[in-house]
Amino acid sequence: MKLYTYFRSSAAYRVRIALNLKGLPYDSVPVHLARGGGEQRRPEYLAINPAGLVPALEDGGAVLTQSLAIIEYLEETHPQPALLPGDALTRARIRALAQAIACDIHPINNLRVLQYLTRELGASEEQKNTWYRHWVERGLATVEAMLAQAPRDGRFCVGDTPTLADVCLVPQVFNARRFECRTDHIPTVMRIAGACETLEAFRLAAPTRQPDAE
Repeated sequence: MKLYTYFRSSAAYRVRIALNLKGLPYDSVPVHLARGGGEQRRPEYLAINPAGLVPALEDGGAVLTQSLAIIEYLEETHPQPALLPGDALTRARIRALAQAIACDIHPINNLRVLQYLTRELGASEEQKNTWYRHWVERGLATVEAMLAQAPRDGRFCVGDTPTLADVCLVPQVFNARRFECRTDHIPTVMRIAGACETLEAFRLAAPTRQPDAE
């Protein structure tokens, strides 16, 4: 497998964690999202992923895009260890937590949105960071409340093994720290992220461990 990735991309970070948890070897192909106007905008990469986003995963001649779709593909083709375990209700809870991060928090704070704020709308660096912190702090507070609604019976978001929810949570917490977001209001989120970060699969996927890390 070949993963087109960028060390700080939350979406690529999710896929790296999932590949590591499942013990699947892959080759990293860095796509720098800021250098030279963004390597993701080059014709050769747009031929791979017309959206001009990372990650993209090549497997057996097929190209997959969108991190959650990639991870569910890995789940179906390599079901163990399961990232969507349990009964239908449990899997729905896991997906809801994952989507609260990947669909509600991340899209309005990713690089192209932040660049639009500054380049097109004239927002200052301080205004951009204020925007970022507002939505991340609010979004993670929602995740904290979702976790509180369910029985807390394990180390991770749902149970005692990492699931898709944890795979999405850790990259978002990494970004929250990077942008100096407030985290005192999300103790359960931070506890779970800390538990995940003790695992080798999460450590190896971290941005600082990637070959293109700056």
